[in-house]
Amino acid sequence: MSKHENLRLREPEINPTYEVLEKTIGGSFSAYETLQDELPRFDIEQEWTYYAGCTKSWLAKGQYRWTTPRGTSKEKTIYWLSAWDGYFKVAVWFLEKNRREILSSSVSEKTKQLIREAKTLGKMMTFPVEFNITTSEPLADIYTLINCKKNLEAK
Repeated sequence: MSKHENLRLREPEINPTYEVLEKTIGGSFSAYETLQDELPRFDIEQEWTYYAGCTKSWLAKGQYRWTTPRGTSKEKTIYWLSAWDGYFKVAVWFLEKNRREILSSSVSEKTKQLIREAKTLGKMMTFPVEFNITTSEPLADIYTLINCKKNLEAK
């Protein structure tokens, strides 16, 4: 089975509307709606884009935008979201140098285990904390990681 075999939203001409997402992720759609309802509280805007590269699918990224004291507009990708058959995934990427600080956050022991086990990748020495979401249960930890990501790395 390929790594992306159950990844959905592969047709560039079919936008990931709420109706399309509800059909795709099924019972986890209520958790998706809860996440969407909370994003304004974290000043996060989610944008869907079709990526014709390795995934050949629609992916959403959660963006944090702010203006510096000197008036420069900045943005940072906080998470990536993908739709799978019956669930959705959220991945928050961190620099390896921040792993210890993230482990000291208030996330659950289950999420701390995910953080410990995440492999460091690439020249930038980053690692993903990935959640396969079928219920709202992991959302509290995702919110904590959103705040960590916003505040840890230099803006």
